[in-house]
Amino acid sequence: MKISIHPNTFGFLEAIKDNNNKEWFQANREAYEHAWQNMKDFTEAVIQGLAQTDRYISSDIPVAKCLFRIYRDTRFSKDKTPYKTWLGAGISTAGRKLNGPEYYLHIQPGNSFVAGGYWRPEKEHLAAIRQEIDYNGARLLKLLDEPAFKKHCQLDSQDKLKRAPAGFGEDNPFIELIKLKSFTVSEPLSDEELSGANGLSTVLQAFSRMYGFKLFLHEALGEE
Repeated sequence: MKISIHPNTFGFLEAIKDNNNKEWFQANREAYEHAWQNMKDFTEAVIQGLAQTDRYISSDIPVAKCLFRIYRDTRFSKDKTPYKTWLGAGISTAGRKLNGPEYYLHIQPGNSFVAGGYWRPEKEHLAAIRQEIDYNGARLLKLLDEPAFKKHCQLDSQDKLKRAPAGFGEDNPFIELIKLKSFTVSEPLSDEELSGANGLSTVLQAFSRMYGFKLFLHEALGEE
């Protein structure tokens, strides 16, 4: 299937940065609807592609459950602009709301990326992942050291503890991985890559490079 993120979708997202108000949005609702449908169709194609290679992804996952709405929740934010300047989708067995490993697609002019893993695991899951790293950290390091992964992807290591968590020592050979509070990897993608004729395959190839990492997390949680 040949499908991509349309240049007009990037155009709409670029325009809303400088026109983030309800009046402009309503006047340009047709452009938004086209962008939203483009994102919906593209995400559906990604789901179908992932279902061919990842046993944790089903082809019948409703795309509506994967997409993040463009409307911002401003109740507790100092930023009162009503709309996001990006489109996103979380793809897992439960769509965008899952306590477990998933894929993420982020579309934003000049700042698009894909990601995979588990963001901020709940307490029991965090303990299980850290225990698996303690036991099999060498395997995880090997996955992160694969040539294709090293060339394109990176482990997101900003979200981590400053000190070793309880039960682990600073001398643990995998302590920098164990300190992580989120276990995600990401790969940036250009507007040109996403809007080109191979936009879909580009995203699926990126996700395939993250699959080993995602599988490690599934196994750490005892998911067959």
